[in-house]
Amino acid sequence: MSIDFTGDGHIATVRINRPDKLNALTLAMYDDLGRAFVELKDDDKIRVVVLTSAGDRAFCVGADLTESIPALASDRFDISEWDSAHIKFPGFFKPVVSAVRGMCMGGGFEIMLATDIRVAARNAVFQLPEPKHGFVPAGGTLVRLVRQIGYAHAMEVMLTAQRFSADDMLAKGVVNHVVDADKVEPLAYELAAKIAALSPVAIQTIKEAALTLQDLPLTEAFRIEARLGQRTFTSEDAKRGLAAFANRVGDK
Repeated sequence: MSIDFTGDGHIATVRINRPDKLNALTLAMYDDLGRAFVELKDDDKIRVVVLTSAGDRAFCVGADLTESIPALASDRFDISEWDSAHIKFPGFFKPVVSAVRGMCMGGGFEIMLATDIRVAARNAVFQLPEPKHGFVPAGGTLVRLVRQIGYAHAMEVMLTAQRFSADDMLAKGVVNHVVDADKVEPLAYELAAKIAALSPVAIQTIKEAALTLQDLPLTEAFRIEARLGQRTFTSEDAKRGLAAFANRVGDK
């Protein structure tokens, strides 16, 4: 049981690898997952991350019910210790594309919500079952879901604890693409490659703005937007891009 962490050029793959247990996360796996994201944050070579899992039965069904949940219930530690695994730490602005096959439930659903673009298999199943067990999805979901999709859709997903299909999630705006299971990872890598080919300064600035500006007063948000924009206009990426554009125009 492990979190596999590999790189190929500008794209890193983080793979939850415990298929015999539906990729349920042990305490050690939560630590390893968080450590992978922290390392990726500071790796200048990596521009995009693909988050996926082993096997077709489950993307991740969340915390291991025999270890992680009892540890939380006994108050030995609190869920904030998993912040890195849920990318609940500042400064992570590299795009993450998730490839979801099979069951995506509980903490697995929450980790998916930490990603930016989501590709799901047609037979994928999604659920936040926490209210059935007397607790809540506090791995980022209480903050993220109502910001990412419409309020009514978010509340239905969280309050009913029911299972939803991939098409349901597509209609609600939770996932971006629904494809056959064997096409999930290829599409995820195709999207990652397209993003990795673009300016990392521009891409990470876009994600930074999306995560940090939405709750500011308009005047303040526009002021910071202008500062972020100016940072990209004066970057080396922009200088190279504008020079290449000028050369293309000059050749016509």
